[in-house]
Amino acid sequence: MTTQTSIMLEELGVPYDLKLVNIGKGDQFEPSFLKIAPNNRMPAIVDPEGPDGNPISVFESGAILQYLGRKFGRFYPQDERARVEVEEWLFWQVGGLGPMAGQANHFRHYAPEQIEYGITRYTNEVNRLYGVMNRRLEGRDYLAGDYSIADMASYGWVISYANQGQDLNDFLNLKRWFEAVGARPAVERGVELGKAERRSIADDEEAKKILFGQRAR
Repeated sequence: MTTQTSIMLEELGVPYDLKLVNIGKGDQFEPSFLKIAPNNRMPAIVDPEGPDGNPISVFESGAILQYLGRKFGRFYPQDERARVEVEEWLFWQVGGLGPMAGQANHFRHYAPEQIEYGITRYTNEVNRLYGVMNRRLEGRDYLAGDYSIADMASYGWVISYANQGQDLNDFLNLKRWFEAVGARPAVERGVELGKAERRSIADDEEAKKILFGQRAR
């Protein structure tokens, strides 16, 4: 489960069970997990009470946030204009902020060689994306109207701003938003969920081989 998903579940206040998958040992390749997450990545959920009363599985954080927002009618507007606005920023995160922040973190902390071009390329792109958020948040509290899944999606990536080589003091609107969202009790609980079980793999060579050496199988 990713932080975005756990935040949404905590915000909704619905019951759920946390199933831990040890990606450093390759548990994500088990057939039982691949049935619900064919990309062998987190997150994935199984809702035992799906749309037709039967279980449904959903993988990818953006799809999960949309599904839960539709099901429970919260944090995802029904009005078309408002929904489009939320979706713009949700997919902005899915297609931009998430991948770029992940690459910045990888080249800065996990790459076996310190490749200056990679570090500079992705650190600068994250900086640009933070600037986009900072301009968007000028004069507004949240990314798209009221607090929504768009904010949850982006917040989950901004948490690691330091590992991405960023300083929030350079983005005061973003910093204000980050602190306000982070102060929400449900967000605090969502961030803490599973934290004790998570660990850095920076010094675990076997785990890095599993996570960073994958090809089509």
